[in-house]
Amino acid sequence: MIYKSKEELFFQGSIRIENKNLKIIDLDLFKEDVVENLIETIIKSDSVHLKELCHRVVKAAAREFGIFPSSIQNLYEARAKEGITQFTVPAMNLRILTFDSARAIFRAAKKINAGAFIFEIARSEISYTEQRPQEFSSYIFLAAIKEGFTGPIFLQGDHFQVNAQDFLQNKDREINNLKDLISEAIEAGFYNIDIDSSTLVDLSEMSIQGQQSLNFTVCADLTKFIREQQPEGLEISIGGEIGEIGGKNSTLEELNAFMHGYLSKIDGLTPISKISVQTGTSHGGLVKPDGSIAEVKIDFNILKALSQMARTEFGLAGAVQHGASTLTGDSFSMFPEFECAEIHLATQFQNIAFDLFPISLKEKMYRWLHENCADEKKPDLSEEQFIYKTRKKALGPYKKEIFSLPDEIKENISSALEEMFLFLFEQLNIKDTRVLVDKYVISL
Repeated sequence: MIYKSKEELFFQGSIRIENKNLKIIDLDLFKEDVVENLIETIIKSDSVHLKELCHRVVKAAAREFGIFPSSIQNLYEARAKEGITQFTVPAMNLRILTFDSARAIFRAAKKINAGAFIFEIARSEISYTEQRPQEFSSYIFLAAIKEGFTGPIFLQGDHFQVNAQDFLQNKDREINNLKDLISEAIEAGFYNIDIDSSTLVDLSEMSIQGQQSLNFTVCADLTKFIREQQPEGLEISIGGEIGEIGGKNSTLEELNAFMHGYLSKIDGLTPISKISVQTGTSHGGLVKPDGSIAEVKIDFNILKALSQMARTEFGLAGAVQHGASTLTGDSFSMFPEFECAEIHLATQFQNIAFDLFPISLKEKMYRWLHENCADEKKPDLSEEQFIYKTRKKALGPYKKEIFSLPDEIKENISSALEEMFLFLFEQLNIKDTRVLVDKYVISL
C-alpha cells in the first residue's frame, strides 16, 4: 500500500516519535508489514514531503536494526599496510528493481559470510534511473532489514564525473554542480566517493605530467571538499581515476605522474584510497551488430603492476577495474590473483532483468527509445546495437511500471541475480570477509 499521510504511516503502531526522534517500537511488525509499504510509497507517491518522511523513517529503522552506512577506508588502508590482497571487492551498480536486487546481494553475502562489497550508483545513473542518493540508500537499508543483514553497509558514489565540455564552458558551474551532488550523497550515507576527473586528461600535452595536470588538480580540489563535508570521526574513502574507461590502457608513468601531482596539492589531508585504471574494457561491453557482446581481453599484467605500485609506493588499496560485468565467467577469479582491489559491475545485472521482462513491457520501452533517443541512432548502428546501448535510459520513465510487475517476475529476476552475485562473490574470493570488515571498519 501507498501511505497517503503521516498519520497513516504511523497508524500501524510500529513507529512513534519520542523526544522529537523517530522510534521503531515493533521491529517484527516493521520488517513484515512496513518495509514494502515504504518502498511503494517512495516509488509511487507524488508527495515530496511524504517521501522525505519515509526516508527519515528508514534511517531511524536502520539504526534500530543495527545497520549503518560506513566507509571502507580503514579496510583499504589495512590492505596496503598489511598486504591483504587475496580478494577483490565488488562494487555493484543497481539500476533496476534496486530493493529486490539488493535483497539478492544480501542473501548471497550471508551464505558465504561476505562483508566486503559495495552498493553504488554513478552520476549518470542517478539521472536516467531517477534515483537520487537518498532514495537509493533507502532501498539498500530496507533490503538489509528484510534479509536480516546487520552491520556496516558501503554506499558509493560511482563516477562522480566531471563533464569535460561543461567544464571548459564554465569551470566553476560544473565543479559546483559536482560538489552539490557530493554533499547530497554524503547526507544520504554515501561514505565512499569515486571522483572521475579523468575526462580532463589532455593527451595533446607533450609530458605525462601535463596530460594529467587538470585531472589531479580537480581531484585534489574535490578531495579537500569531501574532507570538509565528511562526518566527524570518519574518513570517507575517495577514489581517483587516471584513464577514462574505454580509452587507451593506463601506464605506470601515468599513475606516478598523477599521484605525485595530486599529493602535492591536498595539503597533507588523507588522500584517495584507490585508483581506477583502464586495462582494455568499456562500459556495457563491446556490442556486435547482432546485439551479442564481443569478447574483451584485459591486460591483467598491467592491472597487477598498477595495483602493486599504487599499494607499495603510495599506500593505496590498489587499482580499480571498471566495465567488467559482461566478461566471461572464467575471468573473474583472475582479479584477486592479479591483486585488483575493487571491480565495478553493472551491465550484466541489467541484462538479466531485461531478459526476464515481459515482451510487452520491453516493446513499450523500446518504442520510447525510438521516440526519445533517436539522435543516438547512428547510421553504423544496427537496431540491436541501438537498443542495447540506449535501453538503460528508459529505466527512469518506466520505473513505476517495472516496480509494478507481478511478484513472480520480480522474484525470478531476484533469484537469477542472487545466483549471479553468489558466483561473482565466490570468484572474487570475498567469502568470510565479514571478519575483516568487523575488524577494521568503524561505525558512527
